[in-house]
Amino acid sequence: MVDVLVEDPGSRARSVAPPGRAPRARVWVAAAIAAVPVLLIALQVIAVWQRFEGPLESLWRDYVGTPKSMTVPWAGLILALVGISARRRVVALGVAVAIDVVWASGRLVAGEPFAIGNGPVIVLTALALVAWLRWSGAERRNALSAAALGALLMLATKVGDVWLHVTVLSRPTVLDEYVILADHALGDPSWVLGRAIDALGPVVYAVLHWVYIELPVAAIVVAVWQLRRVVPSGRWPTHYLVRTFLILGLVGPIVYLLFPVVGPMFAFGPDGHGLQLGNYWPGVVPPIDRNPIPLPFDTATPRNCMPSMHTAWALSVFLHTRRDTDGGAAPGWIRWGGTFWLLATLAATLGFGYHYGVDLVAGAVLCLTVESALRAPEQGWGWGRIRLVVGGVMVLAVLLLSYRYLAVLMAEYPVLAGTVVLGLLAGLASVFHATWFAGGRVVQQPGREVLSALR
Repeated sequence: MVDVLVEDPGSRARSVAPPGRAPRARVWVAAAIAAVPVLLIALQVIAVWQRFEGPLESLWRDYVGTPKSMTVPWAGLILALVGISARRRVVALGVAVAIDVVWASGRLVAGEPFAIGNGPVIVLTALALVAWLRWSGAERRNALSAAALGALLMLATKVGDVWLHVTVLSRPTVLDEYVILADHALGDPSWVLGRAIDALGPVVYAVLHWVYIELPVAAIVVAVWQLRRVVPSGRWPTHYLVRTFLILGLVGPIVYLLFPVVGPMFAFGPDGHGLQLGNYWPGVVPPIDRNPIPLPFDTATPRNCMPSMHTAWALSVFLHTRRDTDGGAAPGWIRWGGTFWLLATLAATLGFGYHYGVDLVAGAVLCLTVESALRAPEQGWGWGRIRLVVGGVMVLAVLLLSYRYLAVLMAEYPVLAGTVVLGLLAGLASVFHATWFAGGRVVQQPGREVLSALR
């Protein structure tokens, strides 16, 4: 059966939300806004108690001190600019650059390290205040919505930094002895890629390292592309990359506390501060230990390997570069860019010894699950969405329990165990593709889009 849906470009703009939906949405937004300062204050109290830098201290440094990151503040400002006109974007960028030049020059004169990032933080704050106090209507709404996204991106990194300290404080032991046994089922990919990157030389290492640490750059490029029509059309897409990024950052790190892991280069390599089980990585795969135990570790290394959030975020970038937010085909440059960033991130996470292969599988499962919960919200919670979300949660739980309690068996029967692990991921990915991508193609016609879907 062939269903042909012809969409009037103005139909969504003229649609009326069901009664009660808008008030409920405003309540949720207000609650979320109120929760942000409460969370920041609570984390700052923990940071002061444990004597490390808290989110409010880090935020203060972004305004008047040396910013911790030079990339994230600019990424946040660029994201905020999608909600204002082109002329105002030029003004905002010019002011941000000027402030950064002044602040950076002052630091260099004082003999401090070079750093930028004060300008975009100050301008983003000013933009939000001006929009709130002086603008009105759609102009005000778009500007505040975009500024909120940019601010949330920056604040999420502050919360994430504190959370890494929490993983160290709350989990003095790590489960790397179990994870490396489970990883034998996948052929110890961190060791394989670690040796391969060493052999490829410094250029490949530098490219992969840049890709790994600059994941926010790829995210912002994709997000700006997705939100490019906000100002001219007056409409926001129902789903876009920033939503997935933020929810992944909220949900994924909870697993760090359930399954603390530090990674091959720390537990089995030279960066273990004397607590590693040996300097194995990446030259020699450790022998199978049939009596694994939780390993006491230091008070500096975050327990942030399981799941691999870099994998989850890079996969979300890849998924959001497959199609435009209106269902149309994405241009070639964005598709190839998303593919490159995913493959390079996977190579870096393994080849630098930051993760085991089973971490990446867990991260991919988490991404597909969260993306299934968020994608196409206008369709509601039908059977297709429910089976994906529930199935993804179950697959993630099965994987984590297997890594912990069946690790020895997985190492002794690697072919069978590896087939099951990869089969679970492939099965979930197949259902995800069938639910959200398969069976449709976009046909461009003058003045309209026709989405032909085979059922």
